[in-house]
Amino acid sequence: MAETTSDDVLREMEANPVKGRSLWADARARFFRNKAAVAGLIALIFVTSFALFGGLFAQYERDYINFALIGSNAVNGVPSFETGYYFGTDASGRDLYSRVVQGTGISLMVGLIGALVAVVVGTLYGATAGYIGGRTDGMMMRTVDVLMSIPFMFVLILLLVIFGRSIFMIFVGIGLISWLDMARIARGQTLTLKNKEFVEAAVAVGVKPWTIILRHIVPNLLGIVIVYATLLVPQMILFESFISFLGLGVQEPNTSLGALIKEGAGQMQYGVLWQLLFPLFFFLLTLFAFFFVGDGLRDALDPKDR
Repeated sequence: MAETTSDDVLREMEANPVKGRSLWADARARFFRNKAAVAGLIALIFVTSFALFGGLFAQYERDYINFALIGSNAVNGVPSFETGYYFGTDASGRDLYSRVVQGTGISLMVGLIGALVAVVVGTLYGATAGYIGGRTDGMMMRTVDVLMSIPFMFVLILLLVIFGRSIFMIFVGIGLISWLDMARIARGQTLTLKNKEFVEAAVAVGVKPWTIILRHIVPNLLGIVIVYATLLVPQMILFESFISFLGLGVQEPNTSLGALIKEGAGQMQYGVLWQLLFPLFFFLLTLFAFFFVGDGLRDALDPKDR
């Protein structure tokens, strides 16, 4: 039997190189092994597709009023594929399917844009405070503490009452407060990262602080930022739905899932359950989908499990 030499081993390694996996590839594989997370991702794709393309299958415009199905006759507007009212009609004789499509889209837009603003502003603010440190860090984080002490919902309602009820003002109100938690999380992680060898090497070669923050600190925060963003989106949707349920959110002729749930709840006494059940279904499906995806991402990106 021929003896295996080191040269033979080297030639074998060159002929069949070992292919490693990146941390992101490993996290992706771990995510897809999580059945709940995959189910949430599928549900999220379904909800997003419904919001984007569901209007193509609508038989009526969302503002078209069928005067024969208004008020007490609304009970006649039951869900039916024959009439084209797939989800039935609302109390104003409008196609509920078209309005649920629009409401789902607006709720998703509020959640995604609100989370995006919170993540971008909060990450940059927290990373800057944590990296610079000293008095600057103290002043920046005390500002965050002061803003967090202000009742968020009170400020949002006050803004909507003073400046008018609109989607833009909802974005402004949510954006004023939603980035604060992300700033504290980013600062805490930055305090750990700024003493790492790769950051010290960048400082030694004369890289500017702002460049270090953007190229070295922020990319290493992506894991926790992605997880927090997926958990922040349903929180934004809940805020908007609560405001719309109070009648201070999205106004006619536009609508959101919160506004539709409010209208449906008011019709339950007449036995018109579909006006509540359909928007409530998409509302709960969206929230659970984001929660499951966020939980799966947290487990997949957890460095302790690698």
